[in-house]
Amino acid sequence: MVDDLTVTAAAINLWILAAALGFDAIIGYPDALYRAIRHPVVWIGSLIRKLDMALNRPDWRNSRRRAAGALAVLVVVAICGGVATSISIVLHSLPWGWLAEAVLAASLIAQRSLYSHVAAVARGMQQDGLAGGRAAVAMIVGRDPDSLDAAAVSRAAIESLAENFSDGVVAPAFWLAVAGLPGIVIYKAINTADSMIGHRSDRYRAFGWAAARLDDLVNLPASRLSALLLVLAAALLPGARPAAAFGAVERDAGRHRSPNAGWPEAAMAGALGLKLAGPRRYGDAWVEDHWMGGPDGRAAADAGDIRRALRLYVVACSLLAAVVVLSAIALQR
Repeated sequence: MVDDLTVTAAAINLWILAAALGFDAIIGYPDALYRAIRHPVVWIGSLIRKLDMALNRPDWRNSRRRAAGALAVLVVVAICGGVATSISIVLHSLPWGWLAEAVLAASLIAQRSLYSHVAAVARGMQQDGLAGGRAAVAMIVGRDPDSLDAAAVSRAAIESLAENFSDGVVAPAFWLAVAGLPGIVIYKAINTADSMIGHRSDRYRAFGWAAARLDDLVNLPASRLSALLLVLAAALLPGARPAAAFGAVERDAGRHRSPNAGWPEAAMAGALGLKLAGPRRYGDAWVEDHWMGGPDGRAAADAGDIRRALRLYVVACSLLAAVVVLSAIALQR
């Protein structure tokens, strides 16, 4: 009986995920809705900002600031998880509650918005040259756009696409499948905390330590899965290189300064015959990172390569949806 209930719950989560992926791909998060109520991530960010102001005291020693940062993350996870659990319990009691749950979950998946932001970089470069590409890429990366040439702008857009395929699509989908609405909400809370306070600046090196380490942990399964999806997508996309994608992951993923970002970036680089990551500048800091993609990859990426990366991304997203639907059908049987 317990096993039957577990299988049923897992199948429900997968069907909710399938619907959420569909809603996000087709509709996304409407601008009118954002203007009216903002976005759940904005609400989470507001909570994190208040905790940052209250608990991140510059005059405290690092050990105390690290403990305060861990407490802040715990509070964010507890509040977000508690709200999501309460909503999920109510919706599960309603006849069409699963559909409402899928709509809520769709707001936390970034398939459509990620595509739009990266496509805007290619469009900006094609319409307005380097200035247009720089303006668009500044919306999705933390690098100084004025320091980037055309190739660097293109690489930055493709790197952002690869990394956020993992963080913004596969990871939310994974945690929704594993733990339902509370799972995806808690994941987004951790991921938002990392993006806001998980930096290595003087203000956040100690206070943001827990957020950064926890984000590394919850993204670990999705980063490997996203690399696999990109390799499989390369096998289905004419002109892409699945063997090179697999080889790049095997050779380069572990050499990235991030324990997770190297996996999808290496797969993307190998599949497209590019070099990604490598030495680059964030503000005043110069990052010495390894190149992803191997010795035969091109560093001279362009707008056409961004378009190729987007096609690979669409195929990978389609594969993810197919795996979810097939898994839900298999569980129901």
